[in-house]
Amino acid sequence: MVHLVLYGTETSPPVRAVLLTLRALQLEHEFRRLDMQAGEHLEPELLRKNPQHTVPMLEDGEACIWDSHAIIGYLVNKYAQDDALYPKEPLQRAVVDQRLHFETGVLFHGCFKPLQRALFKENDAPEVPKDRIADLHEAYAHLERFLGENPYLAGGQLTIADFSVVATVSTLHLSYCPVEGAKYPKLSAWLARLSTLPHYDEDNLRGARLLAERVRAKLPKQFDKLWQKAFEDIKSGAGKQ
Repeated sequence: MVHLVLYGTETSPPVRAVLLTLRALQLEHEFRRLDMQAGEHLEPELLRKNPQHTVPMLEDGEACIWDSHAIIGYLVNKYAQDDALYPKEPLQRAVVDQRLHFETGVLFHGCFKPLQRALFKENDAPEVPKDRIADLHEAYAHLERFLGENPYLAGGQLTIADFSVVATVSTLHLSYCPVEGAKYPKLSAWLARLSTLPHYDEDNLRGARLLAERVRAKLPKQFDKLWQKAFEDIKSGAGKQ
């Protein structure tokens, strides 16, 4: 009998990418929420299982796997009935892998993490660095080009690349810089398309909203209309674009 345990927090985009994958594969699992602020991820037992003490971490029997990209690929390879979500054909897989590397290198570590660091770690009266927002617009423009005429990031079918990228982009969209339909029509349409996935609100949007509210609390009172619109979306439920 399969017994999967996912460790993490809903506010983490990588954790939500795994939740979306588990849902797509209809895999029963236990979600053990960790209080990162309290250092629960640093408890000796968890350090033994994951010396890097990152989330998400997946426990599958005796096996422990961390890094969201490794986890979602593993889940498809082991449990999917076919390879639709992570194609085995070399070129198709290379495209999916490129999108996954773009998510971790550009979106998450290049855009999301620096913005989080600026607001929550570097000073007591943070302001969103303009150069970081410029980097984010550049990343959005890349995604717009990646989509081309395709409905999904790696082509004509939904893949784990979409799960990984939407978890981060939806967070950036709500917290820092809305994906404007006029400027990024393909990316905006893709975000709307992904928002129709079964249980998308539960698996992704809820955690993105929680983080966005924390960001809002840290932003200065004079944040401009762009931010105000983003947070109005959170309250109205229009954050799915």
